[in-house]
Amino acid sequence: MRSVPLGRSGPAVPAVVAGMMRIDGKSDDDVRTLYSAARSAGIDFFDHADIYARELHSAERRFSEALRLSPSERSEIRLQTKAGIVREGPYFDFSYEHIVSSVEESLRALETDYVDVLLLHRPDALVEPDEVARAFDELEAAGKVRAFGVSNHTPRQIDLLRTAVRQPIVANQVQLSIAHAPIITQGLAMNMESTPQAAVLDGGGLVEYCRIEGITLQAWSPLQGTRGGGVFLGNPAYADLNAVIDELAARYGVTPLAIAVAWITRHPAGMQVVLGTTSPQRVTDAAAGADIDLTRAEWYALVRAAGYVVP
Repeated sequence: MRSVPLGRSGPAVPAVVAGMMRIDGKSDDDVRTLYSAARSAGIDFFDHADIYARELHSAERRFSEALRLSPSERSEIRLQTKAGIVREGPYFDFSYEHIVSSVEESLRALETDYVDVLLLHRPDALVEPDEVARAFDELEAAGKVRAFGVSNHTPRQIDLLRTAVRQPIVANQVQLSIAHAPIITQGLAMNMESTPQAAVLDGGGLVEYCRIEGITLQAWSPLQGTRGGGVFLGNPAYADLNAVIDELAARYGVTPLAIAVAWITRHPAGMQVVLGTTSPQRVTDAAAGADIDLTRAEWYALVRAAGYVVP
């Protein structure tokens, strides 16, 4: 399994992350089989959030109840969770009280004394950086959170947090796939008049910013398309893209899923791919993709096949 650094000088972590958002309702055996497949594939990084599943923290509880990890096994893995979305609101809350209380409940649900990474889950327009800094300082000092990051944040939103937060922002989890790649393809069409792809949205320059600042990008929904919803693999709306994916899959002797993962992990930013599957086989297939080094020609062929302009 390819590894990447978490943050500028953080530990090496696997390029594929096992997302646990869909395990609520799965049996103990299902969760154990999924966990074992991840570990066998070299994945020791598991992604959670307080709002995942039917009830607050219920996916985190399902994980801990099914696995009953011993202290030694807990030390072998990394647990990441998120806070900041008030699902019943619906709104966002980066207040000191909400961040701390959410982490405390995550720790109880996961049956652990600490989480390895805490992400602020989507931006809060009413954020007070001093409140976030107070929460981070308290959680770090108590040993309850070892590293901090964000999700779906723009460069300037991260800069605003850093006016008060003293801990490094080690990760930014954002949506990215071959078929949904504006954070990458905007730059390819820079200054091309009347090309929609060239429009610089608020996240423009995010990939370059994170590379400069030593922030690890984590790609969520790595199989999601933009044409009518759903995944792009096997989707007739992406016939050209699937033709290239299938050709590369045959060339490398892997599944199309592996090629979708390889496109992301080939990028020199050193990104992590966050899977949302509960299929052990798909975890294994995705892990194989992380070890494929696509050539530049292959990587750009996928960009073109997805419908993006490559001048």
